[in-house]
This record gives sequence, C-alpha cells and structure tokens, in this order.
Amino acid sequence: MKKKVSLLLAGALMAASLAGCGPTPPAAAPAAPAAPAAGGETTAAAAGGGEAAAPAADTSNAELNLIIASNQTSLDNPYSYGMDKFKEVLEDISGGKISVTVHKGTLGENENELIEKLEMGAASMVVASPGFMTAIGVPEVDIFSLNYLFDSFDHWEKCLDGEFGDKMKTTVSEKTGNNFRIMAYWSSSVRDYYGKKDITKPDDLKGMTIRTQSSQVQQDFWKACGAIPTSVAWGELYQALQQGVVDSAENDYTSFMLKEHHKTDNGKHIAETHHDYTTRLLLMNGHYYDGLTDEQKAWIDEAVEACTKEEREVVYRMFKESKEKVIADGAVVTNFEDLDIDAFKALALPIQDKFAADNNMTAELEMIRAAAE
Repeated sequence: MKKKVSLLLAGALMAASLAGCGPTPPAAAPAAPAAPAAGGETTAAAAGGGEAAAPAADTSNAELNLIIASNQTSLDNPYSYGMDKFKEVLEDISGGKISVTVHKGTLGENENELIEKLEMGAASMVVASPGFMTAIGVPEVDIFSLNYLFDSFDHWEKCLDGEFGDKMKTTVSEKTGNNFRIMAYWSSSVRDYYGKKDITKPDDLKGMTIRTQSSQVQQDFWKACGAIPTSVAWGELYQALQQGVVDSAENDYTSFMLKEHHKTDNGKHIAETHHDYTTRLLLMNGHYYDGLTDEQKAWIDEAVEACTKEEREVVYRMFKESKEKVIADGAVVTNFEDLDIDAFKALALPIQDKFAADNNMTAELEMIRAAAE
C-alpha cells in the first residue's frame, strides 16, 4: 500500500507542479520528531507583525519539537494567526515540553512542497487544500470543491464540525493508509468572481476566460456558465490580469487583495457570487500522531482546537476588512443580494448530484443539504 501511494504521489506532484498550484502527499512517519529548522518563523511578533505575544514558555528542555507550515508568506494571512496560536497554546499547556517552529512560506510557497516536507519528516503539520488527494486514490475529497455546497460560514461550520466532517476524516485516514490525519478544518474564506466587467448572472460570463482551480467539478461549473476555464499559476495571475491574458478570476477577498489583483483592469469588477466556502486541511501524518504519548496527543488536540478557533475568527474578520480595502482602492463591487444567485445555483446542483452518484456520496450530500434547512 505504501509503495502504491508513493508512486501515485510522485505522479500527483508532477501534475501539481505543471499546473502551478496544489500539492502532493506523505508516506511513513518520521523515525524521530523533527527538530526546528534554522531561520523558521516562530511568532507573529518575532516576524515583525501582529500583536506582542505573551511571555513564551521555556522550551530549552523540550522533549518534542514540532514544525507547522503553510505556503502563505503574508503575516496578515489567517493561516499565520492560526499557526502562531498553535505554538503559543501548545508550548504553554505542555509547560515547554513541546516546542513549535512556525514556517510561513519559508518551507515552500507551493502546497506540493509542503506535502513533500510532511512525507520526509521535515514538517510535522501543514495546511493544505484537499484537492491533491484525488490523485492518490481519494476522489471523495473533491466534494469540498463543489460550488454552492454551503450557504454560509455557519452552514460550513455545522457540517465540518459535525457528522460529515467526521466521516471525511475517517475516509482520508483509511484511503491513505493513515499517512494523512485531518487534525482540523480551516478556511480561506468564501470565493467570488472578479474580472474586467460587472456580472449579475451566468450569461454575463459567456465567452470570458476565467482563471479557476484545477478541480474538474469547478471547471464543469464555469463551463456551464459559458466561461472558458484557464490555468494560470497563482504567482503569475497579477501579470496575467494586468496584460489581459485572462479576463477574470475567482478567489476570496483577502487573497486577491493581498496580491492587489483588484488594482488591474481585468480584476477591478467584483461580484459576490459566494460560490465556494473553502475548506483547508490541517494535516499530520497519522502514524506519527499515533506514536505520541497520550499526554502529548491531549496537548496537541487542545492546541489544535484553540488555533482552529483563532484561524476561523480571523477569516471572518478579514472578509469584512478586505472588502473595505478593495473598495477604498477603487474596485467596483456588486453585492451578493444584487446577483441572480438562484441562476448560478441551478447550474451547480446537477454537478453536485452527478459527483455524489459517481462517488457513492449521495448520503453525504443529503447530509449537507439537510444541515442548511
């Protein structure tokens, strides 16, 4: 099983590299806890951002050293706040017996690099999008890519923190041979359209190129709208919008605000389609976690709960702040209530139904829909 996963992983990594986004996976747990890497960021305050941290626990005699990483370099990104909270809480409740090094893009700015580090034991915990798992035999995770699956952040939390989220944790663990353990569900907010013109309904997208995620169900949705899905690496998207290589894109306010996509001619018209309440995974190697003592597991679980709460609160706060910032910069926003959302949903529902039928997930889909009522 391990050999099969490793071979599939290699192929997934190559595909992800060609696509310019997305990751790849881990195999065996590291033989010993990874030591903190030199130069890694530790707290927001130490890195020059965020509020002054509380006095840190003395970790000079730590029994276990963990490394947590994301691919985001901005100190204002919600992942940054969440990872700093994990360090703060874990070192405190363990009395310094566990130390944590935080890496914000310094282990790699592509998620595939982080997953490689997790496999090699150079990272203990990483934040990643779920889509890469489709290439290693877990097609079920693409349910997270279905547009209009969730109606609100409250609906998203209710599902992910409930029975549906628990079922997905079990599925991922079983299908990856415990190489991946979902510790928690994080978010990168809700994604919206932004492009060279205002839109209010699917027909407005006909003939437009749009930079989308690589997921097939995502591409099927935008094709149903009449748009032309296009692959552009995230780091190259500002230039692509500025030079007219693509007519539009879709992402959350905070992500495209930090990259200043809204300051380009092909990015300044925003429509709050709210089509994708995003799910990101906080991952560990399951074998590594299982090898810890019960006391260490309890400390880590408590820190994960605290940092997940922090990350989500920052996501929700930054949605409002980022929207205000892009408007102040001159972007034009069409609010959610001014769009024909029913027309967009009408295109999304058949895609949801087909995905569920093809992947034996009709019960899970109905579970999510019922939670919205």
